[in-house]
Amino acid sequence: MSELYQPMTVAAKPTRAAFGFILVTVMLDTLAFGVMIPVLPKLLVTLQGGDIAGAATILGIFGTVWAVMQFIASPILGSLSDRFGRRPVILISMAGLSVDYVLMALAPTVAWLFIGRVLSGITTSGFPTAMAYIADTTAPELRTKRFGLVGAAWGFGFIVGPAFGGLLAGIDLRAPFWVAAGLCMLNAAYGFFILPESLPKERRSSFKWRNANFFGSLKLLRSAPALLGIALAMFFVRLGHDAHPAIAVIYAQFRYAWNEQQVGLMLATVGVSSMIVQALLIGPVVKRLGDRGALVLGLSFGTLSFVIYALAPEGWIFLAGIPFGALFGFVGPAMQGIATRAVGDNNQGQLQGALASLTSIATIIAPLLFTQTFALGIAMTSIPGAVGLPYALAAIFLFVALLLAWRQTQTQTQTQTQTKKPQVAVP
Repeated sequence: MSELYQPMTVAAKPTRAAFGFILVTVMLDTLAFGVMIPVLPKLLVTLQGGDIAGAATILGIFGTVWAVMQFIASPILGSLSDRFGRRPVILISMAGLSVDYVLMALAPTVAWLFIGRVLSGITTSGFPTAMAYIADTTAPELRTKRFGLVGAAWGFGFIVGPAFGGLLAGIDLRAPFWVAAGLCMLNAAYGFFILPESLPKERRSSFKWRNANFFGSLKLLRSAPALLGIALAMFFVRLGHDAHPAIAVIYAQFRYAWNEQQVGLMLATVGVSSMIVQALLIGPVVKRLGDRGALVLGLSFGTLSFVIYALAPEGWIFLAGIPFGALFGFVGPAMQGIATRAVGDNNQGQLQGALASLTSIATIIAPLLFTQTFALGIAMTSIPGAVGLPYALAAIFLFVALLLAWRQTQTQTQTQTQTKKPQVAVP
């Protein structure tokens, strides 16, 4: 295989329309998850003949299967994009997502819906390739800002997705799938005409099955000093972050007696504030503090916000933690910026697949871990505030990520000032 580190080149000059297509693709990937939230449970209850308990069990299985498919497919699609280019993988993934929506719109049984969730897990694994496209076409010092815009697009899709699904479900329970299928196919058709290839043929690497899986991708993460520590920090970041989607609703309802409208407003505030940070603040902060400074600052504020969530005895104190949690939005783009500079453009797809596969493990673990920790906190009636235990655990995970990131980026900075030697080749 070629050297891991090689100077960045691009096959075609990226246009504003091409970058806009990537942002829309990320948003639609998120819609693929968000549109299910208000629709899928009711559809499962209908197909189960009104059996709510059975539908709940199936819903949990579906969520796990979706994450497992991300774990499996992300390294494969990432490596394929290193071999055949980003453009075909992105377009095929988007077209495949459209087919998946059609399948679920027509699904007559739970078994067909299960197949749809498997396909959804595979096709939405094209997200790492979109990140690799940005790394290919953006100068290293500007990547973090663009990754921030991608994060904002992701947040927009996650906010709009459930609302969009709920609105259309009022017309017909399967209408959200049909509309989403049409949007995805239109986006794929649009990308066919305006999306240039970002990885020239001479910069591509060979495809090897032994590298196109989680365990094979670990070789890449170990091959550059900066990568393994950042990857582990990214795992703990995702694990801590996922406490919020896992328990925020039931936590707020139990501890603060909030109704559905109050919870929905809180979640919308979290999403919008995070979007603002990633879209507008990440660029100026990185310009002033650098990627490392933005990463450490974001992790510090993220840890503080989860400590507030854990200790807050009143709802208004919980809400006071949201601005600090919004500044946690610095973390993802800064980590991506640091990681993408550690490998050459011929390995960006494999890198993104490896990182996505690693964080998908956290996505699999988090729901069960935090819901059971929440149940344990409720049972610990003799300890005041024990109900905040899951958020306290999440804060610990973020603090571990902070320590890893601090040490690894400090080592990386020292290494860069001492030597400019190229990285070791991946066998």
